[in-house]
Amino acid sequence: MATSTSLFSLAPLRLTHRRLLSPTLGTASRFQTLASKRAAAPTVSGPGGGAGSGLLSVLDRALTDEEEYRRARAQVQRKGVEAEGYAIEGISVGGHETCVTVPSLNVAFDIGRGPLFAVRQDHLFITHAHLDHIGGLPMYIATRGLYNLKPPTVFVPPCIRDDVEEMLQIHRRMSRIELEVELVALDLGETYEIRNDLVARPFQTHHTVPSQGYVIYSVRRKLKKQYAHLKGSQIVKLKQSGSEITDTILYPEVAFTGDTTSDFILDPRNADALRAKVLITEATFLDDQVDVDHAREHGHMHLSEIMEHSQWFRNEAIILTHFSNRYSLEDIRKAVSRLQPKLLSKVVALTEGFKSEYS
Repeated sequence: MATSTSLFSLAPLRLTHRRLLSPTLGTASRFQTLASKRAAAPTVSGPGGGAGSGLLSVLDRALTDEEEYRRARAQVQRKGVEAEGYAIEGISVGGHETCVTVPSLNVAFDIGRGPLFAVRQDHLFITHAHLDHIGGLPMYIATRGLYNLKPPTVFVPPCIRDDVEEMLQIHRRMSRIELEVELVALDLGETYEIRNDLVARPFQTHHTVPSQGYVIYSVRRKLKKQYAHLKGSQIVKLKQSGSEITDTILYPEVAFTGDTTSDFILDPRNADALRAKVLITEATFLDDQVDVDHAREHGHMHLSEIMEHSQWFRNEAIILTHFSNRYSLEDIRKAVSRLQPKLLSKVVALTEGFKSEYS
């Protein structure tokens, strides 16, 4: 698998609520409640035991439950994740809302309900037209206008560009506001320059409606191989003579799939997504209650498919998103823990918006 891609071989650049736990019993009273529930259960005294040992057992179990509660609460209040030097913030609940941001790159992916954490990202990449991925677009644009931010650049699959423009026109007429935006139809094989050291390219995904993912690349200059043996003074002379002494190299930094079946993994054209430093992808279904065939029928992935194809992931970190809302935080944590050790070491679950069994 190639480790870099030359820009010269590509098509020309186209410059074109988080939920908090409700106030509940204080720690002391919650502890007493847990202990009283345990105490109500029948106990058996061993030799030399009696009521004392039974009470200690009850207290031990209550302390264990309290610790699990604290871990679950921390997960509910967690707002984002760190991966390979990138702070990633977002929410992605299957069928309800997906929006993921990478602030250091100034990008957001999908905009299900227009959350405030996405508003200051100047570039928004839409993967497909389902409402839980695009429904917040008018609000995102309007809120940026309210804050006097420059019009955003919004990227969409070409086949939905006209429909998105029509949707925005309807909102302009109804709300009587401008909704200023640069709407870019970015097609497979095309490259868009976000800034002089950052570009974006779409890649093929497989959902129930037309869809595409995106790879964000850093752009670096590397000395041409034929000049590698030269001394510094010789390289300076070549540069002063006007010779092009470097190649422009793309390094995949962050890839985002949106909703897709596992077919995207086996497409050789998607190699850059699978070797990006960080891959943000979906795992809608996690257990035996929903099988792989059902997941594929609805254009999604099952966690077991990620395990099956684990050898293809060359990423340093994988952020799993879009879990079905049938799952709790504990369900997600338990399912992810079953991944192969090598895969588990680089997987992080984005669980913002999911409830704990202890909430």
